[in-house]
Amino acid sequence: MNSIDDIKIVGFDDARPPRVRKEAYIDLFFKLSHKAPTDWCEDFNSLGRQLNPSPKIDINRGECIDSYVNDMEQIAPHLEQVKKAIIDCNQRFMEKLRQKELALAASNADLRGQDGEQYRLNQIVDALDFNG
Repeated sequence: MNSIDDIKIVGFDDARPPRVRKEAYIDLFFKLSHKAPTDWCEDFNSLGRQLNPSPKIDINRGECIDSYVNDMEQIAPHLEQVKKAIIDCNQRFMEKLRQKELALAASNADLRGQDGEQYRLNQIVDALDFNG
């Protein structure tokens, strides 16, 4: 099963290999190990703005990171920067998920508490019989 913490670059997009353009740019389309969720893509795009050149990912597709360099000698160092950004994004995203889980657990604990109307409602709901 694929998870957020194992998203990584596995190569170039087969349909869009690196190309030299007239404007002295080399387009790079890094293929990811699996589709990234929308929230991860948004986080990556925020982190990517800190790099030069800035890589970005289509939040609707979530499959490739689009970038460019100005000359061929920059490809390997740029790839390393993008890989580091992916690792950072994975870690941040996993922490966000962990914080959401903690908040949900705390909320559920509050709902199970013995204070007031919510406790009474929980007792009634727990006692319901949905069989027959």
